[in-house]
Amino acid sequence: MSVFSFWNNAPSVSSALARDRNNFAPIRLALALAVVVSHAFSVTTGVITDEPLTISTGFTLGEHAVNGFFAISGFLVTMSFDRRGWRDYAIARTLRIAPGLIVAVLAVSLLLGAAMTALPLDEYLQSPGLRRFVTATLTSFKSNIALPGVFADNPFTFPMGTVWTLKYEVMCYAGVFLIGLVGLLRSRLAALVLVAGLALGLVGLDLLRPDAPKSMETALRLPLIFAFGGALYVWRDRARLSGFVLLTLILATWLSSGTFLYKTLLFTGTAYGILWLSLALAVTRFSYEPKADLSYGTYLYGWPIQQSLHALWPGIAAGVLLVPSLAITLLIAAVSWTLIEKPALGLKARALGRRTLKTIEPAAP
Repeated sequence: MSVFSFWNNAPSVSSALARDRNNFAPIRLALALAVVVSHAFSVTTGVITDEPLTISTGFTLGEHAVNGFFAISGFLVTMSFDRRGWRDYAIARTLRIAPGLIVAVLAVSLLLGAAMTALPLDEYLQSPGLRRFVTATLTSFKSNIALPGVFADNPFTFPMGTVWTLKYEVMCYAGVFLIGLVGLLRSRLAALVLVAGLALGLVGLDLLRPDAPKSMETALRLPLIFAFGGALYVWRDRARLSGFVLLTLILATWLSSGTFLYKTLLFTGTAYGILWLSLALAVTRFSYEPKADLSYGTYLYGWPIQQSLHALWPGIAAGVLLVPSLAITLLIAAVSWTLIEKPALGLKARALGRRTLKTIEPAAP
C-alpha cells in the first residue's frame, strides 16, 4: 500500500472541522507550559541552548513549542479572516492580543519591577529606563530591554524574554490581512507558492549560508510554519490528517539530520504533527475544551516569574524552582484570563455585534 493510498484514505481537514471537536486549547496550554519548562534551564545558567533537547534536535523545547504555536495560529487566523472578513478580523486580532500584553507590561514594570528593583522606589519610577522599557516592549516587542536595578545579578537581566515572538506573529497577521484584501486568501495556488517559497528560502539559507545568524533563520522559520498552518486550512477539502504521513515525515526528518534539508523537514513536519494532534479523529474522540484559556498568560508571565524566583534564590537548581514557577504562572495566568482576556473577548463579541466563532481564538505566542 503506497503513501498515496494512506493519504487518500485518511479523513480530510474539512471533515475534521465539521465534527466541531478539536484539541487546540489543551495543546496551546501544553506548549506554553513547555516554554516555561525550557526556560528553567536558561534562566539559571544564562545559556539559551543549555537544555537537553538541544543536543538531539538542535533546538530547545521552547523553540519547538513556539513552532507549534505558529502552526496553530496560522491555521486558526487564516480561518478567522476567511469566515469574518477584514473588519471583524482586525478587531478580533487586536482585542485578543493587545489587552493582555498591555496589562502584562504594566504589571511587570510597575508592580514586579518596583518590588524587585535595587533602586529607591521614587528613583525607579522616575527613571527614563522604566519609560523606555514600556515603550519599546509595547511598540516593537523588544524582549532584551532591562528595567533599572531589576534582575541585575541574573544571567539574563531582561524581565520579559518571550515577547519577541509577537513581532513575527503580528507580521504574519498583517500578511494574512493583505493577502485577504487582494482576494488571494482562498487561492490554493497562492498558499502553495507561499509555503514553497519560504521552504526553498530556508533550504537555500542552510545550503549556502550554514553559518547565517540565528535571526535570519527565525525570519524564515516562523513565517514558514505559520504559512503551512494557513495552507492546510486553505487546502482543507483535499488535505488529509494521516498518521502514516506524519510518521513518514518524522522518519524523513530523522534521516535528513545533518543535511541542508533537516530544518525545513523538521519545521514542516512539526506543523503537520501539531495540527494532526489538534484535529485528527484518533486524538479528538475525548477532546476537552477548558473554560479558561491560560496559554497566553502562561506564555507572557512565565519568564518574569522565573526571573524573580531565581533572583530571590540564586543558588537553587533549575529543577527545584520549576514546580513553584509553574504553579505561580498558572495562577497569574488565571487572573489575567478572568480580569483581562475574557472581558476583552466579551468586548470583541459586542464590537462584532454577534457571538464569536466557537473555534479557539489564537493568541500570540
